[in-house]
Amino acid sequence: MRKAFLKKARDALLAQKKQVHRQLDEEFREGKEGNIDEGMDTYDLASEERTREISLILSDRDRDKLHAIEDALERIDSGSYGICEMCEEEIAPERLEALPFTRLCVSCQGELEKEAKMHRRGDEDRGHRRASLVDLDDENF
Repeated sequence: MRKAFLKKARDALLAQKKQVHRQLDEEFREGKEGNIDEGMDTYDLASEERTREISLILSDRDRDKLHAIEDALERIDSGSYGICEMCEEEIAPERLEALPFTRLCVSCQGELEKEAKMHRRGDEDRGHRRASLVDLDDENF
């Protein structure tokens, strides 16, 4: 890849890394400040707990993104940036500009998503069949 493109990608990744760090710092500060108020009723406490759970999920997502960004920076340094990890073809520059930390080309990402969707459908179908069997057992009583 061209040096100018790699420099642009590195700059974009570093900017995203800085932004994720800022968000994590803000969430951490908000979490420390958010003490449980003893005057809260059960519903308020439950709502507060749910808000904290959502924040933790978002923080995990941010940590995953940060890890992906750091991996991409390492791939730039090692010379493997922009190469699809599945098919080993070059990832389109437009895709890298949109998602600078991506590891897969559009085709391979699509295939991965299809497989995941089929797997989820299979799990749902098995779950419905199990529920149907349980329902049939309940009708006999």
